[in-house]
Amino acid sequence: MSWSQRLRPAVRRASAEALRRGWEWASFAAAVGPWDPRARRFAAFGEGSLLAFPPGTIYNERYIEVGSGTMIGPYVSLAAGMAPGQELLNSPVVRIGDRCVIGRGSHVVGHWSIDIGDDVQTGPYVYVTDQNHAYEDLDQPIGRQWPVEAPVSIGAGSWLGAHVVVLPGAQIGRHVVVAAGAVVRGHVPDRSVVAGVPARAVRRWYPDRGWVDVDRGRTPR
Repeated sequence: MSWSQRLRPAVRRASAEALRRGWEWASFAAAVGPWDPRARRFAAFGEGSLLAFPPGTIYNERYIEVGSGTMIGPYVSLAAGMAPGQELLNSPVVRIGDRCVIGRGSHVVGHWSIDIGDDVQTGPYVYVTDQNHAYEDLDQPIGRQWPVEAPVSIGAGSWLGAHVVVLPGAQIGRHVVVAAGAVVRGHVPDRSVVAGVPARAVRRWYPDRGWVDVDRGRTPR
């Protein structure tokens, strides 16, 4: 084996290590904290909060509030309205509370009102929106019909598993677990576990009975 052939693996290893270290440095240095100029674009960006690098699509930050001690993972998209520069009627359109964790690759897309309470955590690739396509006119393409909006709220202390979809009008209570892959619409009571498409309660907590399996009406083992 010639010296050039022996050199190639060493060069590759050195280059790969340099790239990894560079990416680690970029992820640290490019993360947005409350001290950064980009954080000042937001309606609020609390002390100790972090927007990880690389971000997803983020625009109209002046309509978005982020509380204190909240971590927004990499590739997360945060948007208010349909396009950058759009003037909106409400402020904030999107509010994320204190000590939240928004998982990698998630999307929070607000047009009217999305309110995420304190201490809410999500798994990766969760989608939350307060606007959806309408289907009133059977002869018009759905994409051309005026969308419908309804406010969304996610109660404090809740956990949303990976790939959860929260639809317009969803009102998720406090301390709720939403199972991975569930599609949530309508009202979800406090201290419950919901699963499925569409999501429905599978367990609920009652002060006098504890946890009750909703399907069977009995306390689970």
